[in-house]
Amino acid sequence: MLMVRAYARADANAWDAVVERSRNGNLLHRRGYMDYHAERFVDRSLVVERNGNAVAVFPANIQAGQVVSHGGLTYAGLITTHDLRAEPTLAVFEQIGNHYRLLGVQHVIYKAVPHVFHAYPAEEDLYALQRLGARLARRDISSVIPLQERFRFTPGRRRAVAKARKAGIRLQAGADPQAFHALLSQVLSKHGSVPTHSLPELRLLQSRYPEQIVLHEARRGDALLAGVVVYDFGRVVHTQYLAASEEGRRLDALSLLLAELIGTVYAKRHYFSFGISSEQEGRVLNEGLIAQKEYFGARAVVHDVYEWPL
Repeated sequence: MLMVRAYARADANAWDAVVERSRNGNLLHRRGYMDYHAERFVDRSLVVERNGNAVAVFPANIQAGQVVSHGGLTYAGLITTHDLRAEPTLAVFEQIGNHYRLLGVQHVIYKAVPHVFHAYPAEEDLYALQRLGARLARRDISSVIPLQERFRFTPGRRRAVAKARKAGIRLQAGADPQAFHALLSQVLSKHGSVPTHSLPELRLLQSRYPEQIVLHEARRGDALLAGVVVYDFGRVVHTQYLAASEEGRRLDALSLLLAELIGTVYAKRHYFSFGISSEQEGRVLNEGLIAQKEYFGARAVVHDVYEWPL
């Protein structure tokens, strides 16, 4: 018998075990990652059990009277194991709706996991949402390279990489992210923005997941020219942060660094993800940003957000 109940801190190990063997969960959905900024969110996560054993989890928080899955994550939704099939998923969503109605919630904002991040097909949730009257409320565009298919850099990108190779640039895995975070902050400040993670938060997450959150640097001498923070999900690697200095841009250091990551370091993975290039809740496309990703052979994958009225 399936039962949906509120998550408690004592469930953390069982939660992570579900994510580990899930079809559509990854590092972002582990409690050690989600809870690094737990004080910013009122958690309303759920655990789905069958005969006392957890078979799915639902990362969620409540804000402004509505539940979001999850406000601190790019995507989440129902994270499911192979034990949860189509018909039981419909029953689970009915229970999820009933659970939140009792809390006075009127809407659930559901941030579905894009299919490229699935280890195994896991879109029963999208069917359930359609059955329950949810509507597509937002669609962002991301860029992904299918590493095991034929893809190619544009001629201009190949020339940029060749130019950078001649400049004596050294590529390495970075240790402490302080220098990179300072560079990233400087770059983002020109656009009126700041990094999602502060330096202490990034250090904390790296300490918890040193094999999965990795900084790659391009340097010449002691000077940091460019850096990429990679989230290694296994089948998929994702560039969480990218930045280059003025000198790095002049020398095309970031192009060289990305070419090395795509063509050598992570070449045997399934997908290389560059992340979202749309703004203002998906209504505006940052054409320059997405073009830079497409120059490496990346093409579009969407991130869908549904509004589910209860």
